[in-house]
Amino acid sequence: MTDFKRQLAEQLAEIDRQGQRRELVPVTHLDRGRIEIDGRRYLNLAGNDYLGLAANRELLAHFYGQQNEDNLLAGYGLGSTASRLMTGNTRPYAELEQELSALYDTEAALVFNSGYHLNVGILPALAGKQDLILADKLCHASLIDGMRLSLAKVVRHPHLDYQAIERILSKDRDRFRQVFLVTESIFSMDGDAADLAELVRLKDRFSAVLYVDEAHGVGIRGDSGCGLAEEQGVRPAIEILTGTFGKAYGGQGAFVVGSRLLIGTLLNTARPQIFSTGLPPVSVHWLTAVLRRIPQMGPERAKVAELARRLRQGLREVGLETLGSSNIVPVMIGDAARAVAAAERVCAAGYWVKAVRPPTVPAGTSRLRLSLNAAMDWEQLAPLPALIRAALD
Repeated sequence: MTDFKRQLAEQLAEIDRQGQRRELVPVTHLDRGRIEIDGRRYLNLAGNDYLGLAANRELLAHFYGQQNEDNLLAGYGLGSTASRLMTGNTRPYAELEQELSALYDTEAALVFNSGYHLNVGILPALAGKQDLILADKLCHASLIDGMRLSLAKVVRHPHLDYQAIERILSKDRDRFRQVFLVTESIFSMDGDAADLAELVRLKDRFSAVLYVDEAHGVGIRGDSGCGLAEEQGVRPAIEILTGTFGKAYGGQGAFVVGSRLLIGTLLNTARPQIFSTGLPPVSVHWLTAVLRRIPQMGPERAKVAELARRLRQGLREVGLETLGSSNIVPVMIGDAARAVAAAERVCAAGYWVKAVRPPTVPAGTSRLRLSLNAAMDWEQLAPLPALIRAALD
């Protein structure tokens, strides 16, 4: 064995020792929020298809039928050929970005290949050595990586602690050219929500820039599906608002909306945008088709909210701890090995549930993350609280 292979073997062995090794499994997506793995069907509680669109057979059949009718698939094919600044900016991009900016009532929009691409690109493009990034401690790994790639000073404040932001900026604001307040709207592991109105107040008081990642808010929150910022009535006050197409939109990619100056700057400075091959045209067509449906999906948003409310109530009735107020419902366990064992027992009963453990969440806070979507029914979820309780006893 070469030194390099020995190093890899030792690294994997250490991951095994910590109980954190993961493997990929082939999945087939079905209707009603279900998946099939190795010939067995499960209710999928580990996905992010919040409106059930990615596996909606009727919607997919209509979409592909329309593409064939208009001969768009034959005309565009599947490859975009290059980065968007070269020859990869196919015509569907313009339509999608125009409709995004219209939906969010902003001057412009810019589509990236993924939420990860977007978050590792924006802060390095905008924040320099004279700036401060002040971010919620539980921000997603992609935002953390973007902070690390930037040249700015980074301070991560305690989760949802707005008094900490005020203390820091009252003391140190004058030391920095610009301050970026960075948060998720709905936090992906706890399922709780930021107080965006309070963050707007703070950024106005201290002349800061507010960056809100709506990955888990777009599509599923707000009257028009524009996210928590719409729901809380503060969307126009946010300088940098981002969202993903990989969750409630049932597609691929991500976007940022804002001023023409912001979008023009990012187009010219965000390295993941500049140096990535564009999305396949058929993917961009799909996103536009879904975007047109999102504002009318209020009943689906209400259904998911009610499913989450009932599930939280059921979990608490059997003595389980849960957090948050969104369709992401964590069941707090603490010990990583116990969480993994519970997940395996729940999976054996036909529910695809994953244990979330360090390094994804802090040590001692391992949990089962239950993600609900509009394709599910309460009858499918009703047995779950008692099942999890039994798996832990």
